[in-house]
Parts: sequence; structure tokens; C-alpha cells
Amino acid sequence: MRVYLDHAATTPLDPEVREAMRGVEEAFGNPSSVHRFGQEARRVLEGARERIAALLGVRPREVVFTASGSEANALALLGVALAKGRGHVVSTEVEHAAVLGALRLLERLGFAVTRLKPDRFGLVYPEQVAEALRPDTVLVSVMAANNELGTLYPVHEIAQVVHAHGALFHTDAVQAIGQVPFRAEEVGADLVSLSAHKFYGPKGVGALLVRQGVDLVPLVPGKQEGGRRGGTPNPVLAHGMAVALEKALRLLPEEAPRLLALRRRLEEGLLSVEGVELNGHPERRLPKLVNVTVKGADGEVLLLALDLLGVAASSGSACSAGSLEASHVLLALGRSPEEAKASLRFSLGRFTTLAEVEGAVAAFREAVARARS
Repeated sequence: MRVYLDHAATTPLDPEVREAMRGVEEAFGNPSSVHRFGQEARRVLEGARERIAALLGVRPREVVFTASGSEANALALLGVALAKGRGHVVSTEVEHAAVLGALRLLERLGFAVTRLKPDRFGLVYPEQVAEALRPDTVLVSVMAANNELGTLYPVHEIAQVVHAHGALFHTDAVQAIGQVPFRAEEVGADLVSLSAHKFYGPKGVGALLVRQGVDLVPLVPGKQEGGRRGGTPNPVLAHGMAVALEKALRLLPEEAPRLLALRRRLEEGLLSVEGVELNGHPERRLPKLVNVTVKGADGEVLLLALDLLGVAASSGSACSAGSLEASHVLLALGRSPEEAKASLRFSLGRFTTLAEVEGAVAAFREAVARARS
């Protein structure tokens, strides 16, 4: 048995997306060139930009292609802050590592940073944001969905609080877009990060949605992407991203309830094991994701045993130099370092079946037994 339950880390490239990319792979020219090869590449690139913009409720010129969601996050935080020159930034303790890294860099550059502590479900609230705002606050960044817990954040309400104060609002929507309904115009965010490989598109391409009028200093200087991100863009990857997003949103009305039913079955099986506890909000969560802590288990043995039994999941923490590190997200929720290391994230996907979920539950029981002995 081989079961892939790590879709929050990455998704397989959808066969339809692969074929669509093959259909435009001859568009190899530089989109900035004036000859017909360059103009054909530009046609593919701008077509992808227009499709993504329409799907997410923004103008085409507001879509800035990047190489990843992490780059989009860095461009949003650093680009806005550098344009402002100085000030205060608000975020949370449970953001993606790309956001946390950008916050640390901003502090080194002299910016003041406030990181909001979540409740036991991993949630932060508009009231917390309002209390943290200062006269010199220039930007607030709160993710739409947590990458380890699946917890969904009240980003629309937070955006309203931020705008009433006169600051800009960024949301890392990498885990949300394609998984739950999301349109930038409805959320009210000034900047939104997304990544193609989270919704069955190709790796190596992401985007930052930048509301018209937002001043942004490019991290890579150049004339491409409206002067906001230098470097020759890849039209084929952009096309794959657009096709993948269209399919993900088209399937969403049927896929979300299917995944939710599978998630509930998976949760039931995992939580039936003694000493296993759920992390994240019990209901306000992505349909596909379950994070649990296994009390009394060796975390590294648990993950390796599960892999040997044919189930791919993740620890919900970084694996560096072969040793597990306690997840900053779980520590922020109040888990001890030992509990955080003995936690697993299961994330379901488009091709996951009920039989695979049942098999994963059986493998989990065996892995827990090994990790506790």
C-alpha cells in the first residue's frame, strides 16, 4: 500500500494541466521581445494573467507572477515596508516560515514588529489586530488558512479593521485558494499570495495580487511584471497555473464536501486511538487537513514507521539535518516541545479514496504502537 496524504506540502500535477502546458511549450520566446516568437510567448503569459485575474476578482495588471508563494510573501512584506521606509508591522506567531523570515529581516532593518499570539485553536481575531495597531502601523499580514493546522482566519473582518486604521492588509492565501471560496475583492486584501503547486499546478510559479495604487519596491529590480519583479517570466508555467486554478475552482463545489466527508472519517479513526488529540479548530478548518498529537510517542519513530507502512504524511514541523524540530505553530498553541514533535499532519487530495483513508488509519494504529514501544 502506498498512500499520499501530504497534499498541504504539495499536490501532484494534474494530467489535464500537464497536457495544457505541453500545448504551449513551443512558446519559448522572451515575452519582452518584439519579434513574433516573443509576442507569442507574451500572448500565452498575458492570457494566463487575465484568466487568473478573472478567477480571483482582480484586474490583470494586479497579478504579479513570482517563482513561488514564499517569494510572493517576501515581496508583499518587504516590498511594502521598503516603500514606506519605516514603521510598524503586525502579523501572527503562526504564519508560514516565509512570512516569519521576512518579519525578522524587517526588524533588522529597523521596523517594529508585533506578532499576535493565537488561541488554543490557532485563531487570531479582529479585536487582537485592532489592539495591536499603532499610529505608525503600515502593514498587517494574517494568513487565510494555516498550513499546519488548516485553521481558517477571519480575514475579511481583519481587513476591515486594518483599512479603517489606514494601513495595508496582506494575506498569505497559499493554502486557501483552490480549497475554499476566495475572491480578493470580497476579502478586501491589498495583497494576496498564492502558489500553483498547492492546487495541482506546476511547481516554480506563484503570484502576488497587488491592489492598484499600492506602492511596492521590487526585491528583484527589472522592468518585467510592471516593474514589480524583474527576471524573464515563464509563460508555460503561468499557463499551467491558470489552467490548474480554473479546474480547482470548477471542482470546488463537489470536491470540498467530498474531502470533508473523508476528513471526518480520518479524524474518527485517528482520534479513536487512546492519547491522540486534535490540533486546530474543530470546524473552522480546511476540508482536507487533520493535525493530531500522539501523547507518549517518539515523533521521529512515528513518522518513519508510518512511511514504512506506506503512508506519506508530515510532522507539521521542519526536518533539518535529519532531526525533527518542534513546530513553531504547535508551540504557539501551548504544546510542549515533546508533544509538538509527536504530531502529524494528514492532508487529503483530489485523488484520495475512502479505501486509502481506511488503510491510513490502520497504518497509523500500527505506527503509534511502534512509536510508543
